[in-house]
Amino acid sequence: MSGELEFWFDFASTYSYVAAMRVEAEASRAGAKVLWRPFLLGPIFSEQLGIKDSPFNVNPVRGRYMWRDLERLCAKFGLPWRKPSVFPRNGTLASRVALVGAEEPWAPDFVRAVYSANFAEDQDISSRAVLEALLAKVGVDARAVLARAEAEANKPRLREQTRRAAELGIFGAPNFIVKGELFFGQDRLDDALAFLASGASAPTSVSSG
Repeated sequence: MSGELEFWFDFASTYSYVAAMRVEAEASRAGAKVLWRPFLLGPIFSEQLGIKDSPFNVNPVRGRYMWRDLERLCAKFGLPWRKPSVFPRNGTLASRVALVGAEEPWAPDFVRAVYSANFAEDQDISSRAVLEALLAKVGVDARAVLARAEAEANKPRLREQTRRAAELGIFGAPNFIVKGELFFGQDRLDDALAFLASGASAPTSVSSG
């Protein structure tokens, strides 16, 4: 199989942590290329749900389930796990960095490093110093990359990326898009790759009834 799998993620998203640590290896085994698509859930939640917080905080019952579910998933996939002391953390700068590096070889390692910092090491991923250390860890000129990410010309790109996510029907994270078909949730990765391999095409429209 050959083809492209778009991986849409928000660094504050708990389930995106599990997906981010798995997606490249699973796609590689299937012969697919991952396209890294950072975006921000905050504006989408605000517009679609009228909330300015994570739904897991707004609904404590749902939140308690999610944290236990994450423990089970991390154990299942052998991922390190430490519940962050702050949730959700602001991933805006990290997303801007990921966006400028999306087509560069270091991008996947950086994305995984940010997720590990947030959900395995309880580091503040909104901190410029933390991101500078993570960039150095993946072998790039951290100051140069951060300068590109913080440039005024780059800031509208993340807003546009988030707007595009909403247009694609994204309402949470993580998401996988193949051939125009949306698969929501870390547990839909295998389904997305199977759809890519099947040769099927996405429907031209989706019935609301």
